[in-house]
Amino acid sequence: MTDKLTHFDAAGQAHMVDVSQKAVTAREAVAEARVIMTPETLALVEAGSAKKGDVLGVARLAGIMGAKKTADLIPLCHPLPITKVALELEPDAGLPGVRITATVRTSGQTGVEMEALTAVTTAALTVYDMLKAAEKGMRIEGVRLLAKSGGKSGDFRAE
Repeated sequence: MTDKLTHFDAAGQAHMVDVSQKAVTAREAVAEARVIMTPETLALVEAGSAKKGDVLGVARLAGIMGAKKTADLIPLCHPLPITKVALELEPDAGLPGVRITATVRTSGQTGVEMEALTAVTTAALTVYDMLKAAEKGMRIEGVRLLAKSGGKSGDFRAE
């Protein structure tokens, strides 16, 4: 782990990092989240019978939109030319709930970890919103970066 936080200047003030001297490289990040719900609520998702419609399809689109809006939501993130955003939303009876994974790619001077994390959280919030009439006690859990590649800091893979 680095001992220097890059989003603070010498005076301790927050600032956007200057990435202009960094090399343009292929970068990818993968993040995950889970929405935990009762088996009865999960059955609505699997049957496609939630009152608001196609939960997984709408959440997938919301996650893509979230990734694209990350720089608008997170104050010190750079706007990036995202080349890929893919979301997988998998009903999982073992949770019970929905597992969400986002993969984001770019060719640029900074990574897409925040875009991947924003994608899964936006998708998870959308799952919650679309199902809250059936169950208000759902939980969003396990939001984390699974992997990243590219850039000066190299590759990372969560344990």
